[in-house]
Amino acid sequence: MHWYVDVLKKYTMFSGRADRPEFWMFTLISFLISIVLAVVDAALGTSPLLGALYSLAVLLPSLAVGVRRLHDTDRTGWWLLIALIPIVGAIVLLVFWAGAGKPHDNAYGPNPQEVPAH
Repeated sequence: MHWYVDVLKKYTMFSGRADRPEFWMFTLISFLISIVLAVVDAALGTSPLLGALYSLAVLLPSLAVGVRRLHDTDRTGWWLLIALIPIVGAIVLLVFWAGAGKPHDNAYGPNPQEVPAH
């Protein structure tokens, strides 16, 4: 759960790097929260109000952690725009996010796995 909270604390921090666990755990927890909110929306008959509000609330943190994950693979955050290409763009972005980060320092900062915890 700390990965989710850490990403929210870095709400609009687009600089630096995010390792795979930080990115994927945030994505997983956010997905699970979305499912729960969809069920609650359906039960209350307010569909899709709560889900839409949650999606809006985590839009910037999601973009920021996505950019930081790209930085970890030594790519610029502008690669997020490749997702605008239907199907192929999303697959390419998914491959970039799933790939291993660079084990050494790069232009975006030190390896997040070697940085001591705060």
